[in-house]
Amino acid sequence: MTNKPTVVTCGLPYTNGFCHLGHLRTYIPGDFYVRYLRRLGDDIVFICGSDNHGTPIVVTAEAEKTTPRAVSETYHAHFDNVFKSMGIAFDRFGMTDDPTNHHRTASILQTLIDRGYVYEQTIQQSYCPSCKRFLPDRYVEGTCPYCGKHARGDECDSGCGRHLEPGEILDPVCATCGTKAELREQKHYYFKLSSFRDYLLEYLPTLGGTLNAKNYAIGWVENELKDWCITRMMDWGVKFPGSDDLVCYVWVDAPIGYISFTEEWAKATNNSWQKYWCEGDRVHFIGSDIIYHHCVFWPAMLHGAGYQPPSAVVASGMVTIDGEKFSKSKGNVVWTKEDYLDKGLPADYLRYYLLAYTSHTRELDFSWKEFQARINNELVNTFGNFANRSMSLVKTKFGEVPQVPVEAEIFAEIERSLAGIEEAVRAFEFKAAVDGILLLAAYGNGYISNAAPWKLIKEDPEAAAQILKNCLQIVKACALVMQPVMPESSQKLWEMLGYTDLVETRPISDALVPFENTTLGDVKPLFARIEDKQREEMEALLAKRAEDSKKKAAGKDTMEAVIEPISEEIITIDDVAKLDLRVGRVVKAERVPKTTKLLRLQVDIGTEVRQIVSGIADVYTPEEMVDKKIIVVVNLKPAKFRGEESNGMLFAAGDEASLLIPLKDVPEGTKVH
Repeated sequence: MTNKPTVVTCGLPYTNGFCHLGHLRTYIPGDFYVRYLRRLGDDIVFICGSDNHGTPIVVTAEAEKTTPRAVSETYHAHFDNVFKSMGIAFDRFGMTDDPTNHHRTASILQTLIDRGYVYEQTIQQSYCPSCKRFLPDRYVEGTCPYCGKHARGDECDSGCGRHLEPGEILDPVCATCGTKAELREQKHYYFKLSSFRDYLLEYLPTLGGTLNAKNYAIGWVENELKDWCITRMMDWGVKFPGSDDLVCYVWVDAPIGYISFTEEWAKATNNSWQKYWCEGDRVHFIGSDIIYHHCVFWPAMLHGAGYQPPSAVVASGMVTIDGEKFSKSKGNVVWTKEDYLDKGLPADYLRYYLLAYTSHTRELDFSWKEFQARINNELVNTFGNFANRSMSLVKTKFGEVPQVPVEAEIFAEIERSLAGIEEAVRAFEFKAAVDGILLLAAYGNGYISNAAPWKLIKEDPEAAAQILKNCLQIVKACALVMQPVMPESSQKLWEMLGYTDLVETRPISDALVPFENTTLGDVKPLFARIEDKQREEMEALLAKRAEDSKKKAAGKDTMEAVIEPISEEIITIDDVAKLDLRVGRVVKAERVPKTTKLLRLQVDIGTEVRQIVSGIADVYTPEEMVDKKIIVVVNLKPAKFRGEESNGMLFAAGDEASLLIPLKDVPEGTKVH
């Protein structure tokens, strides 16, 4: 138990799509953490909400001929309902478009302005002459200036993954109508993120949570820290102080929502939000794709405005489906409501799988086959079997609970388990914590199997009674510690043990209080097996969705294959001649640390070996690239990606980055005409 108040938050779901398993990788561990520590006596408030601003929501609203607020409210209600159905119990689930967040965002921004951390700058930004509007974020597509891959909005989504500032994208086109964009001057405001480098390098080593978050952020700050453009030319969003035509960039007001939602909770419950944000700890549960925003931009903004930075950032690994990359566009996705809850599957089963499958920071693979195996083997055969055997034997052989004291060795085993589970929870090692819970059930299963009380009942009923009373104590402990993992199942088990209150109101330490009931409740099997037929139906649904997506992408059925429009800009032979293209051979290849898409290549171009950094690591392994001959632009201005200098660029086609290579074996350095 810690006396320090703690606010725990989860990354805000974006309100332009439905909830899927990738979302739950963040919210279920956060809920488990809060539930367990509260039952240890910790003072915690659990906060989340929906992220309602940004261009994707405006694009969705325009397509559906409705308002961004209406779109946000629809998906906000969806997430709220799904979270409740999954047993995720936030104290407050707010909306970033509500008045409290508009007010808090304006207040923080005004403080940053007053303290000199925000400055005005005129920049060149994409403008669509056809739509007659500036093109922020998802309204514009083009080429990444750093890796040359297709990029959209404020991110190079198919290449190096780099954040792009307004005006940086090359060859911009309007994402709505396909018209080539013009560059026009526009006034924007920048946050002096670069001035916080020394502060961040001092703060980040003290940051708690998972090492993947801390190390990624430190690496980024050590290599590069640029000022952020924090305004957008839009109608939808939080108005920037003193401006009629600019709103805040979504990554300004979204994290401020954590504070705003805590304010709303405090007002509704007559509490103090400052108690948690100024005096206590602040723990953020997020996906690994938004580490930069939470560990670099957010703490700098908080520090600049005089607020306390995060105490811990807990970043989850990504989710794959059957070993393949999670992809909504390719149909490789499991929707929480449509594919799970609506099929009648228990929320507790999915909670257990997501917590117990692997370490929180590692990639989690979901497959229906593995899901079935874990539920049947671990929950049905181990946990459920032990609880059911223990209680059923008491009811059928004794009628009432034997009135003998529980033996000391049983309490000693439970106490050891509680200590290990708590240590794992506080260290954000959720798999280890759940393993510890299951090991307690496995201990009970082994104990009852070895002691075989069903054989002793006739020849030594007192010994059988002692064994079963010991087993009931273990079942009670299991119900108490498993509740944060599986709230509904644990309550059912609690009532089978003869209790009439809510197990969630009992402290974890009650596991060491001797079992006090004299009678048991209605004993039934706690878990049902996942049968092969049901698993096969779910696999078939997933396979069909993936196949349908492939057909659509290939231009079958009613959809045409998507081909990028040919550039309208006409160039001359002199323009082409400016490119010095050479045949190069990759002599060495390795991944760039702390990145998912970048490969560092050493390329022999005949006269020298050049280092080239390319965003192809999600398509090619380093081993595949070694000795491969490629086409390289050798007179390109050097650039830096994640602190790595790149002296050239290779050519690749399409989303799968199909490399352009010479069909015949030609020497390194051969000029391409």
